[in-house]
Amino acid sequence: METMKLRAHIGADGILQIETPTDFKDTSVEVVVVVQPLPNAEVPQSEETQPRYNAWGKSATKKSISNAITRMRQLQQEVALDKTSIRSMIEEGRRF
Repeated sequence: METMKLRAHIGADGILQIETPTDFKDTSVEVVVVVQPLPNAEVPQSEETQPRYNAWGKSATKKSISNAITRMRQLQQEVALDKTSIRSMIEEGRRF
């Protein structure tokens, strides 16, 4: 069992995001979360406004994430295959 004490900031959207490395990999765990508000003076200003970046180093905002999701849905529709195409691909794959 591993016990950690963290400080985090809940944004205006009311969502608490916790990112922490652990030694556990590819396993189910039980997590207990206790949320206790801190006086405003104890939360460093820099912690509240830390910018987030995506895998390509670009700033990640709600708008950029929303745009990425929209684009993924468009691509999904563009490359969607009908059921007969999928069946023929499966049959073709079985021949090898």
